[in-house]
Amino acid sequence: MSTARTSVRQLGVALRAVAVLTLALGLVYPLVITGVGQAVAGNQANGSPVTVDGTTVGSELIGQPFTDAGGAAMPQWFQSRPSAAGEGYDGGASGGSNLGPTNPELAALIGERRTAVAELEGVNPDEVPAEAVTASASGLDPHISPEYALLQVDRVAAERGLDAADVRALVDAAVEDRTAGVLGEPRVNVLKLNIRLAELDT
Repeated sequence: MSTARTSVRQLGVALRAVAVLTLALGLVYPLVITGVGQAVAGNQANGSPVTVDGTTVGSELIGQPFTDAGGAAMPQWFQSRPSAAGEGYDGGASGGSNLGPTNPELAALIGERRTAVAELEGVNPDEVPAEAVTASASGLDPHISPEYALLQVDRVAAERGLDAADVRALVDAAVEDRTAGVLGEPRVNVLKLNIRLAELDT
């Protein structure tokens, strides 16, 4: 009888513990963390959205293509790096191609991209930077190097009838420094740069 009573008591304690922990960790803790996130870094907690005239046009954290319906680069815009995430910059399918550096399919794809970028920018294929022809590991990288952005200046300026010096100054102002001064490399967020470009063109 005492064994059965002990088992019932232990079961009751276990059920109460499960109920308390479920409430604390499944409801209270997420609400507290969400509240702290909203109070301390609301923009980042909400996905770092980028808005233009009150309309969300993207995120600072996820790149997007500036191509037409057929996938061809729209020459009036700065171009992002390629993406291997789904059909391109698919947040639900983040990832690289998983093709190794000696894979002939990847080598051919890089060669095709290098030729296309060189033709678009009117430069020698040797001048095309690496990120213009390779996808990032996540497939979602919103940044390109300042060098790649500057490579596109003359084409964008010509397409929009703008002074190349003005467009170059726009790129220079868009360069983000290393995180905390030491992490990563200087970079340019393509979406934010194109938003500033559209404002310059109005």
